[in-house]
Amino acid sequence: MQAWRTISLWMDQLEEPLCVRPALDQDLEVDVCIIGAGYTGLWTAYYLKRQAPQLNVAVIDANIAGYGASGRNGGWLMGNLLGEDRMLATLSPQQRRASTDLLHDIPNEVHSVLQREGIDCDYRKGGVLYCAARYPEQERSLRAYLDDLYRQGMNEDDYRWLGPEALNGQLRVSNAYGAIFSPHVATLQPAKLVRGLARAVERLGVPIYENTPAIDWRTGEVRTPQATIRSQWIVPAVEGYAASLPPLGRHQLPVQSLLVATEPLPESTWAQIGLDQGQAFSEGSRQVTYGQRTADNRLVFGARGGYRFGGRLREDFSLTDSEIALRRYLFGDLFPQLKDVRITHSWGGNLGMARRFHPHMLCDRQRGIALSGGYGGEGVGATNLGGRTLAALILGQHNALTAQPWVYDNRPLSSLASWPPEPCRWLGYNAIIRSFVHEDQTLAQPGSAPWRRRLASTLADFMEGFMR
Repeated sequence: MQAWRTISLWMDQLEEPLCVRPALDQDLEVDVCIIGAGYTGLWTAYYLKRQAPQLNVAVIDANIAGYGASGRNGGWLMGNLLGEDRMLATLSPQQRRASTDLLHDIPNEVHSVLQREGIDCDYRKGGVLYCAARYPEQERSLRAYLDDLYRQGMNEDDYRWLGPEALNGQLRVSNAYGAIFSPHVATLQPAKLVRGLARAVERLGVPIYENTPAIDWRTGEVRTPQATIRSQWIVPAVEGYAASLPPLGRHQLPVQSLLVATEPLPESTWAQIGLDQGQAFSEGSRQVTYGQRTADNRLVFGARGGYRFGGRLREDFSLTDSEIALRRYLFGDLFPQLKDVRITHSWGGNLGMARRFHPHMLCDRQRGIALSGGYGGEGVGATNLGGRTLAALILGQHNALTAQPWVYDNRPLSSLASWPPEPCRWLGYNAIIRSFVHEDQTLAQPGSAPWRRRLASTLADFMEGFMR
């Protein structure tokens, strides 16, 4: 129990006893076998049983519900999907608007389930602030991004620019140039959500077998250490752990994101900072930062992690001094009053990155496989969409969920884009990340020469385009 509480701040905050559910110890025959008791697997089970109570559904997990990214993330429930701009580009304006409305409604859909099932996970829909701070290039890039959103059919109800004064009404960061505000994001306590969702699924009649890894899988069959499950449908809901179920690892690359949490801060400090409506926030560098004010008044702040050669999973998330120091430096630049604040928790997790940053929801009807993944760090909301979509695909529905460009209906797994072999992946990823770090270091120095600043940004632009 104690080891599971060290997974993250979120797991440590749980008041419930973390008792493991019994492992599967006898053969099983079901309609749908779901591998993974994280968000994707549990949302899929939930929507399947809500719509088709007669289905026999079972969930297995190698550890406990919430052990993976579902219990470790930054708590952003986003009404977005990574890479949606590129995936929606070929649609008509009317189709594009309908698709973005579907995405924007994700936080509201989750909220309706929380109310229906009585899940208290500190849900607050305060929107998100993408801040231009630390250096002026952030303002130019964010304004260009906003212009692009408007060209795609968004409007000020979806995204709007806040000047420094308007931004200060919500969040006060050092050296602010402004921010993009969007209302389509909520914050929550991730572990409370995944644990509450697991209980809701059980109430619907879905058994969850923990400490039950899938050691082999094929059409119609999943083998575990003590039993074999025969199933019409298999849902490998493993996201960042795709490498554990070949050949999924070709299509979803495990990368890491790392977070820290401060001690609870006094109200006087929060009066200086803001974030009193549950807003999420980020700053506009390519470090991919994200933060929120927790219900118990901590600052949780994360940033991009790394990638291990061969797609190896990171098992030990005891952050090094340098990993903690980078995150302290980044949030200390935004909030100088927090530079010396005590950090009580540090952790991280493995997440799945799809080739070309295209999440996917696939149904292979010939082999009886349905999967959703490649969320690229935006999975708290995307998993809800994924679970609803997989349920619709398995039930043979044709609706707005199944008609989206990220849906691959009646397609084999091999139709998904594959990552190149090593050492190309490792060399490419590290070259790209180093260009991002170099850009950030250069632009954060006010006295750096203009030509150095332009060169650093041009190189980072090129590398980011190459990554896609």
